[in-house]
Amino acid sequence: MARNDPTDTGGLFVGRRPGTGPLRYRGTPAPGSAGRRSADRLLAFFLLAVETLLCVSLWGPQPIGWLWVGSQVNYQTDSVVAGISTAFVGMLATLFITLALAKRVDHAWRLVRRAAGYQQREGALNKIFVISLMIAGSAFLFWFFIIVGPGPQVAPTN
Repeated sequence: MARNDPTDTGGLFVGRRPGTGPLRYRGTPAPGSAGRRSADRLLAFFLLAVETLLCVSLWGPQPIGWLWVGSQVNYQTDSVVAGISTAFVGMLATLFITLALAKRVDHAWRLVRRAAGYQQREGALNKIFVISLMIAGSAFLFWFFIIVGPGPQVAPTN
C-alpha cells in the first residue's frame, strides 16, 4: 500500500496526522474469567440502555422541557423573543451536552464489550440515534396526521 493512501493518512494529508495511526495491539490479551465476562456483559447492557435513554430524550422530554421553560420566560418577561430565544438556546445546549455524554458512554460501552470477549470495533451510537429518530419521527407524523388531523386548509369541513 502506498504511503499516501487515504485510509492510512486519515484522508486529507500526505503525511500522517498525530494520533491517527492504525491501532496495533501487542497481542491477544488473556481472557477474563467466566464470572468477569458475565459482569462485563451486564455492564455493557446497562451502558447501552443509558445510551439509548440519552438518545431518546433528545426527541421528546428535552424539547418539551425547554418549550415549558421558554413559556415561563415569556410569561415573566412579557417578551416572546426572550421566550423563544431561551427555548432555542436551551435546546441546542442540551443537544450538544447530551450527544457529548452519549459519545462518552458509547466509548465506555465499546471498551466493556471488548472486556466481555467480543470483537467490538464500532460503537452503537449512530444506530441508536438513527433508530430513535425514525421512531420519534414516525410517532410525530402519526400523531400529526392521524390523531390531531391536518386541519381545515388540507381537509375542509362541511
